Amino acid sequence: FVFKALKRLSQRPRPCQIERHCWSKVLPPDKFSFPSGHTMTAFSIALVVSYFYPSLEGMLFFLALSIAVSRIVLGMHFLSDVLAGVVMGLALGCASITAFASLGLI
Repeated sequence: FVFKALKRLSQRPRPCQIERHCWSKVLPPDKFSFPSGHTMTAFSIALVVSYFYPSLEGMLFFLALSIAVSRIVLGMHFLSDVLAGVVMGLALGCASITAFASLGLI
């Protein structure tokens, strides 16, 4: 929900909306790009799942990074959108692990 509020506040257009050379042929569900929700979700899931399955950490973060790069290549996000998504995703993952651990749930 935080990233959706940031999208509305920033109102930053997507690269595919302002640059004709972008590869994107599909219009995104919303028109704002900052921050990348896909990247945020990918990194938060990678962090939480790797906490429980450390042997999968490399693969999970490789997949998260692949998602992040794809958002740029497809013209859906600028690099700064994706970097913000990484930071927010890692923060969300850490907060989730800390919150559930403090409640004795993990």
